[in-house]
Amino acid sequence: MGTELGKYKSCVSARSTDKEILKGAQDGGIVTQLFAFALDEGIIDGAIVAGAGDEPWRPRPFIATTKAELFAARGTKYNICPNVSFIKEATRSYGLDKVGIVGTPCQMQAVRKGQLYPIGLRDVGDKIALAIGIFCMENFPYQSIVQLVEDHAAMKMEAVKKMEIGKGKFWVYGQRGQVVQLPLKVTHKYEQPGCHVCLDYVANLADVSTGSVGSADGWSTVFVRTRAGDSVWAKAIAAGCFETQPIEKVKPGLELVSKLANEKITKNKTTLEERATFGVGKALRNPYI
Repeated sequence: MGTELGKYKSCVSARSTDKEILKGAQDGGIVTQLFAFALDEGIIDGAIVAGAGDEPWRPRPFIATTKAELFAARGTKYNICPNVSFIKEATRSYGLDKVGIVGTPCQMQAVRKGQLYPIGLRDVGDKIALAIGIFCMENFPYQSIVQLVEDHAAMKMEAVKKMEIGKGKFWVYGQRGQVVQLPLKVTHKYEQPGCHVCLDYVANLADVSTGSVGSADGWSTVFVRTRAGDSVWAKAIAAGCFETQPIEKVKPGLELVSKLANEKITKNKTTLEERATFGVGKALRNPYI
């Protein structure tokens, strides 16, 4: 595959072997399982995850230091959760020396920039022990999610059991078993505008990145990208945490992941080019030099 999938050491389709994790998982329970294993093994002291906020389905950054806390944060919330802002909190207030963090591709970029240029993140960069990225085409402000769920899907936010994007639709599942699907053309105008300049679909800079695309229902596609990612993944596999299938043997496989990654790049390059015509996105000359 081309550069759209980034560099990786291995790629498989996987799911957790823990039935409790799978019960509340978005797909294969990869993030919860990997963090739970890393906590047990002392690879991390805690993980920055998207916990419950003050309003239904509005996440807030949360530092999970137990399996129960990880379980409480399971599932995807399709709106902004500023996990990167909690890195200092994790090391200073919680005293963590080995931090796990999960985030979207842009958040993985922010983590790596913070490690390379630690202005404002001094003494923190070397404490990030495991960064897990999640596939992302675009994200939504909270108000957008409210509009989609309450106005378009005619469901109350507190009545929602799960949301997902797949098969060209935005799906909303209710607590009483109801299912509403919205075509993605309805959701486009609600997207976070900043997402339209991002060229990374599969979190190229994570240690391990994962998402449902490419794998069967209830499974996730997993890219193992770095030495740190490879080390923890190999240990988790040896401990029996995951069942896996070769990505070449599953449908729709990497072909679909590549297709969507390329679509994001092509679509958002157009936005970048448009912005460049009026001076946004170009490096501006420092007038003080």
